[in-house]
Amino acid sequence: MNHISSVLAGLAVMLVMAGPARAQVPAKPKATGPATSAASPDARYRNGKALLDQGKYPAALKELEPLAQPAARFARAADAAYFSAVAAARLKAWPEAEQLLNLLRTEYPTYPNLPDVLFLQGQVSFEQDDFDTAFKTLALLPDARLTPERELMKAQYLPRLTDRGTWQRLLRRYPADATLGRAYADRLVFGGAFSEADRAQLDALVARFALDRNRYSPPARVAKKSTYNVGVLLPFELNDPSWQTQRKNQFVTDLYAGLRLAQDSLQRAGRTLQLFAYDTGADTLALKQVLAQPELAGMDLLIGPVYKSGARLLARYAREHQIVCVNPLSQDGDLVLDNPWHYLFSPSATTQGRLAAQFAASAFGTSRPGVLLHEDNRDDAAFAAAYKAAFEAQGGKIGLLRRFNPDVDESLNTAFTGLDLPGAGHVVVMSENRRTGPYALSIMQQQPAAKRPPLLCPGSWLGNVRLDVQQFNNANVYLMYPRYFDDQAPGYRRFRQLYLQRQRVPPSAFANQGFEMLLYFGSALFQYGPAFQAGLASAPQMPGAVFEGQSYVGGAHDNQVVPVVKLTNLETQVLR
Repeated sequence: MNHISSVLAGLAVMLVMAGPARAQVPAKPKATGPATSAASPDARYRNGKALLDQGKYPAALKELEPLAQPAARFARAADAAYFSAVAAARLKAWPEAEQLLNLLRTEYPTYPNLPDVLFLQGQVSFEQDDFDTAFKTLALLPDARLTPERELMKAQYLPRLTDRGTWQRLLRRYPADATLGRAYADRLVFGGAFSEADRAQLDALVARFALDRNRYSPPARVAKKSTYNVGVLLPFELNDPSWQTQRKNQFVTDLYAGLRLAQDSLQRAGRTLQLFAYDTGADTLALKQVLAQPELAGMDLLIGPVYKSGARLLARYAREHQIVCVNPLSQDGDLVLDNPWHYLFSPSATTQGRLAAQFAASAFGTSRPGVLLHEDNRDDAAFAAAYKAAFEAQGGKIGLLRRFNPDVDESLNTAFTGLDLPGAGHVVVMSENRRTGPYALSIMQQQPAAKRPPLLCPGSWLGNVRLDVQQFNNANVYLMYPRYFDDQAPGYRRFRQLYLQRQRVPPSAFANQGFEMLLYFGSALFQYGPAFQAGLASAPQMPGAVFEGQSYVGGAHDNQVVPVVKLTNLETQVLR
């Protein structure tokens, strides 16, 4: 049967994106809906495959699963079992998919397309965190041509594994598995799981799999202290007292004021922390002069800078001197790749895209294609790429992907022209430009409410003076809001009161960020010590004093908390 190779190819592509397998079945026969119970088994089989091809997985499962049972005595029962398992996997019904695959291997042991079964069963086991069975199943794959796809699957799922005992058991059973060995070395060094007890094993992995010794250098262990020093490297530009510079740099002043207030809060909790401010100016020359100062190497934590050119310099310094550095504002996930000493306080654009897509698949479903429009800049392009990959990994499809320049009328008009809104499962518009929100909502509102798909957009649109809050109220509009906070929550009200007492003005968004950032990472210093990577990697999501929370679970180096909110009766509901 020549359709099996196409099914397997489709599965391999989808698994690279960490999603359920995509089954590609033969050219779909025409079908108007599920067959009736009176239809012949052959008709039900053909209809079930057609429904599977159309993405109607529950209906496909209903048609095909009965045909897979031995009692049905259906000539193509093995194929029916396999396609039923694919449908169950697309529905994320992993236990049911596993039962069907076990049925197939038990009742139809001579099934000629065993590689397809083993490949899918490996994924099903991974999805249920059964790593032992996944590795055992994938080891049975008889076809060497599938080796690249198998290794990609393992590389995709292994970062999810957190249990040390399982890691060690797999390493003992598969000592020659290069993908496994590299993944564990990554976890130790870049995931923050390293301890001195791991040094010999890490050295052995580096030697066995010819890993780069400089890249896989373990972090030095630093004991906890009673007080910590934090270097704050920001462009205060104190040498230029002009009102223009002061106004331009107000966000820096606010950020630092938030840090100072968090320092006081930690002090009241018995945690003494000293802040040392350094003026990095507006160019890298001033930053290089700061980095040349000997006392900086004695800091326990570094915060800054705010410009990308300087961020890379400080990240390199942090790695060389093994001091954790936190970038306060950037959403560029590339800054923290392969650097265990560098963190982003914010979720990266890629993380926002991935988590937003997971929310959309759950909230809006995947039966109809999504529309994804994004501004033509680096962060929004990264968001869009991550969103598309994650949504399609969930079994959905992005039917239309367009980028645009919101400052060019023709580009904006072209992006929103010819959209099949009634046929879309949802629409994503990723752009914080003030022109985009009003334009997008006007296009959406031209559709009757009954035919208007859900809209997912940035939370910053709520602050757009060109938009009325009523345009969001009770509408099918969902807002991705990484820096959402409840201004009526006790934690924020207390922070605001303290800030007003000290600064005589309400806190800005940058003051909020400075306060929350130092409160979180300062607490991490006292809880885990200066090399707190392993502590953060295993810690659960922590609720914030201002924002919804912080999480660096699994060794992530950007915040993994991205709230999605909706306005109902002018009340904000946090949906994620």
